[in-house]
Amino acid sequence: MGKYIINKTKTGYTFGLKAANGEVIATGGEVYSSLDSVKNGIKSVETNAPEAAVEDHTVEGYQTEKNPKFEIYSDKAGEFRFRLKAKNGQVIAVSEGYTSKANCKNGIESVKKNSVNSPVIEPENK
Repeated sequence: MGKYIINKTKTGYTFGLKAANGEVIATGGEVYSSLDSVKNGIKSVETNAPEAAVEDHTVEGYQTEKNPKFEIYSDKAGEFRFRLKAKNGQVIAVSEGYTSKANCKNGIESVKKNSVNSPVIEPENK
């Protein structure tokens, strides 16, 4: 089972989703202004990730999917990344760079699996 880790920053709160092996598999798409708002962001990932389709922007003529969806794209360094968009089109989670598309797809599957019913670890200095 994965877990969400909430971090306090100088400007608000962020979160990361860790897989059972401790690797960060996704981070929140923004800095949240309050603890309640970052928890709502986590709930949005829990709700949207399991049912999200995958849209591969690295394939010419890719098929456009309805939100919620994971979008696979290639960054400036040539690595593969994904972003999770909620039903309203807002980016709610992003990935690190992967050297292969297969690993990026594995990351998406890990988010789908670990996003639901995972504990939320709050910062000690709220």
